Amino acid sequence: MTSNEEIAEFLRANMGALNERMGIELVEVDPDRVVATMPVEGNTQPYGLLHGGASVVLAETLGSVAAALHAGPDRFAVGTDINATHHRSARSGLVTGVATPLHRGRTMASFEIVVSDEDGRRVCTSRITCALLERDPGQRG
Repeated sequence: MTSNEEIAEFLRANMGALNERMGIELVEVDPDRVVATMPVEGNTQPYGLLHGGASVVLAETLGSVAAALHAGPDRFAVGTDINATHHRSARSGLVTGVATPLHRGRTMASFEIVVSDEDGRRVCTSRITCALLERDPGQRG
């Protein structure tokens, strides 16, 4: 059986091209809290502000990782809904996203993701819901 630590390590090693391009780095992967950082530089809109879509990519990454960790090795997570409220802008430095569970069921999981700037000010609040689907027994890991 695959442990949460093995799942977390797999997720860290397989972040995907978009996450790599955006500079997202997982900092903490725990069943109750998933944390990642992302640079503002390179993820801005024409006015030099952090692009709202970049905040949503960070949020979806964190929520999906948290849902996959909850799903375990026999299921996989598929996002079904995400929303975001943008509170303030960020112009430089790193933003940090923290995902915490709202609901973790057998077939569905929802997480709140708070994205903050380096001064701890809330930049964005997002919520994601993922369906937890049965994995084909021949396709583990």
